[in-house]
Amino acid sequence: QVQLVESGGGLVQAGGSLRLSCAASGRTFTSYNVGWFRQAPGKDREFVARISWSGSTTYYTDSVKGRFTISKDNAKNTVYLQMNSLKPEDTAVYSCAAGALLATRPSHYAYWGQGTQVTVSS
Repeated sequence: QVQLVESGGGLVQAGGSLRLSCAASGRTFTSYNVGWFRQAPGKDREFVARISWSGSTTYYTDSVKGRFTISKDNAKNTVYLQMNSLKPEDTAVYSCAAGALLATRPSHYAYWGQGTQVTVSS
């Protein structure tokens, strides 16, 4: 029903910033809740942030609170993850996902992007 493409990853120095984008085709993000997840090598996939279909509700995992901001632009059909004050432990492949429920469990998201690599150097 929806296809997602992430972009914006790269290599940054600790303390730097990146903005990830999740662009959708098909059904728009106004019809879905969107979450960001990340997975570091050898580690389980981790919930990062989510935003409601209305854009009015956001939620973050404790480790990124105050540093990351999830937002959406309905006109561009895109969800963003602004990442500030990046730390080496933020290094991971970041993926966006869309689903009918506002959730933190990957199984509750039906549609996934391919992921974008974020590497934070010390």
